[in-house]
Amino acid sequence: MTRSITILGATGSIGRSTADVILAHRDEFRVEAVVGGSNAAALAKIAKDLGAKFAALADEAAEGDLRQALTGSGIRGGAGRAAVLEAVDRDADIVLAAISGTAGLAPTHAALKPGRRIALANKESLVCAGGVFMADARRLGVEVMPVDSEHNALDHALASGSERDVEKAVITASGGPFRTWTRERIAGADAREASAHPVWSMGSKINIDSATLMNKGLELIEAHHLFDLEAGRLDVLVHPEAIVHGLVQWSDGAVTAGLALPDMKVPIANALRNQNRLRMDLPRLDLAAIGRLSFEPPDEGRFPCLSLAKAALKAGGAMPTILNAANEIAVEAFIANAIGFYDISEIVERVCSTFSGRNIAAPSAVADALWIDQEARQAARQLLPVRTGTARL
Repeated sequence: MTRSITILGATGSIGRSTADVILAHRDEFRVEAVVGGSNAAALAKIAKDLGAKFAALADEAAEGDLRQALTGSGIRGGAGRAAVLEAVDRDADIVLAAISGTAGLAPTHAALKPGRRIALANKESLVCAGGVFMADARRLGVEVMPVDSEHNALDHALASGSERDVEKAVITASGGPFRTWTRERIAGADAREASAHPVWSMGSKINIDSATLMNKGLELIEAHHLFDLEAGRLDVLVHPEAIVHGLVQWSDGAVTAGLALPDMKVPIANALRNQNRLRMDLPRLDLAAIGRLSFEPPDEGRFPCLSLAKAALKAGGAMPTILNAANEIAVEAFIANAIGFYDISEIVERVCSTFSGRNIAAPSAVADALWIDQEARQAARQLLPVRTGTARL
């Protein structure tokens, strides 16, 4: 049976990998719509390659470029918020949600329609508004499938037992580019060095989050909402080879782990499958050739962002939303060479501390999450340098 799919964030790394999976199984999927940010040429190409019916850009100013790029294709195009929401609202069995950042929260939440599957790659939907997002998904009968190597591994591992028998669910981290660096050396690192991820090819923001280990902290918050596991049963383990992506320790002492070569097409294919798995022409895991897998605990002294994320998860309420907002502002400033590497964690800690006494409740609606997000962003901006050489840190 052919299933229809809409791709949100079609021009990003996850969107492009999703296109590859679909192209390898053209007889199983019909593409309804594709959504991008501002790159009209890239979105038009993907729309044509996939035979989409509709293409939308978030950037309203790029509408003319998109329409011109789609000329003669028969594909309708639009730009701006209304066009994105039209794409979301079109009939589709599956919505692949991969718009990066908080900008993806509202469209992803709007994609929750009865009977749909959301293949979820937008972590902010759960980090910023996980309670309301998952509650609405359950109420509407929406299946949420993680498009992430770690959560995909946990999804597989948890299927072998009952949630009440889980002692610990662990996601792994490669350790990032600074795994073996001293704190002093890390302190002097620039954005180029921090973006040099040793395993994955991702966007600059996610690369920086991987270097600080904030990405792992955000993934713990996601896992809490996806699998209904409290903070005390979630943890991180550094695994440089990136072969074991997640594992579950059971109450009887057994461990179930999810292994795969590091390729995002693996979790994408799992999230898009029907009753049967999609056969993918990818290299197969050869443990004998790899020879050895190594593991170590994360060093939260050198990577304090992980501790901050764990604290936000434990605190609950609006703190994960605040943490994410402050981190996005700090990472933007680091990429722009306005602050140093450890200023990222300093800004996040100070913003979280500022809001901790206010006891802001967890968002009960997406609008609440977006309001909290803006408040925390403004607080983070107040901590940024006001001019060259002068900072408030």
